Amino acid sequence: MKKITIDPITRLEGHGKIEIFLNDKGNCERACLQIPELRGFEQFSVGRPAEEMPRITTMICGVCPTAHHMASAKALDDLFKVEPTPAAKKIRELMYNAFQAEDHILHFYFLGGPDFIVGPQAPAAERNVLGVIAKAGLETGGKVIQMRKGMRNVLRIIGGKPIMPSCALPGGVSKGINEEERQKILEAGEYAVDFCQLSLQIFDDIVLKNKGYVDLITGDVYSHKTYYMGMIDKNNKVNFYDGLIRVVDPDGKEFAKFKAQDYLDHISEHVEPWTYVKFSYLKKLGWKGFVDGKESGVFRVAPLARLNASDGMATPLAQEAYEKMFSVLGGKPVHSTLAFHWARLVEALYASERVVELARDPEIISPDIVNLPTKTPKEGIGVVEAPRGTLIHHYQTDDKGILTKVNLIVATQNNSAAINMSVEKAAKSLIKNGQVPDGILNMIEMAFRAYDPCHACATHSLPGGMPLEVKVYDNKGALVKKLKRG
Repeated sequence: MKKITIDPITRLEGHGKIEIFLNDKGNCERACLQIPELRGFEQFSVGRPAEEMPRITTMICGVCPTAHHMASAKALDDLFKVEPTPAAKKIRELMYNAFQAEDHILHFYFLGGPDFIVGPQAPAAERNVLGVIAKAGLETGGKVIQMRKGMRNVLRIIGGKPIMPSCALPGGVSKGINEEERQKILEAGEYAVDFCQLSLQIFDDIVLKNKGYVDLITGDVYSHKTYYMGMIDKNNKVNFYDGLIRVVDPDGKEFAKFKAQDYLDHISEHVEPWTYVKFSYLKKLGWKGFVDGKESGVFRVAPLARLNASDGMATPLAQEAYEKMFSVLGGKPVHSTLAFHWARLVEALYASERVVELARDPEIISPDIVNLPTKTPKEGIGVVEAPRGTLIHHYQTDDKGILTKVNLIVATQNNSAAINMSVEKAAKSLIKNGQVPDGILNMIEMAFRAYDPCHACATHSLPGGMPLEVKVYDNKGALVKKLKRG
């Protein structure tokens, strides 16, 4: 049996490789996404004071530090049984939506967008952000930079720095917002709203008006009928910061709705020997393997899953975009993996609108920003919707607040079973008679790229090095030497 390896896989956060096994006819028999990093963050957190976690969990990943910071802070709220002040909660949500907006735009233009704006089988050298700018226009490239600069400045204002910000405390935040800062945040938010609308128009002009792309999105190659999970507010609208967790089945019917503290009643984890990523599944259905359908426990998270699991968006422009997406794609739920890209832009617009709404709220500049905890800590759970899906932090401590157990269920882990299913289905659908040109390999990578996976979050190499392997070949292609770290 012939084996094809894509190593490293590209345009994602973290490391991984795809193994494709061909049968005697040259067709794909089996394919899997293998993550060779070992995650150890939970273990080396044990023994630390719990209040350190919002600061150190930002260092799990440089792409989604704000998600870990906020999930950790909410876990501490629960641990110390203290409710943040109204102003503190709004400041947190403001910061978090600014992060969501700029992160979604990062993925669309830098990681996922090249596959559509440039083309899935375009030359590899052009499938990047420079190719996107060449196609969408230099002015658009400048606006990408300006939008992300503005949103990152919001993170700097509230969290001290745009990468690995730190401001949340049990019961609130460490710093308030003054009027001058509020105006800067409002301007950045308004610019982001305009830019997200432009991005949706670009998607419309370049992707939706291209029949080949639409057929690719709506076709069977990138489709899986799974369950979907996402956080919703009291009106069943998408919310990134707070709410109940809702799960719908492959027909779109509500399967479960629960508080963050009850997640262990609904989510379990499966382990395979060939990867360091765990596979989350719905506990009540059980692990049935890498299969989809109503009897399978596999579920998906992230933008499309959140939109499928909700009844709409809580801001007007995003609601219009939400309605258009489902109208064009034939109604809810949408099962096409590539539609995650479209949903991501809808969410970016919602997050930007929410930044504007919160910046206009007069309470946002209130000096009442923290309630001090008084309860003896024992156990706390915090959940947010990371850009990549539902993120859970679960801490247990002794009566002095020293961590005795830490469990992190990261968004990419929740998607990991579906990601492997998507990679294998794409490989089986696209590889025929041993013909595997570069464009086909990229289209197989597109199956995981739509999820925007973050394996720096989902796994960690312990004690800090990654399993690097270097192979040296002579001019005839023969292997001369193999060097391996560790």
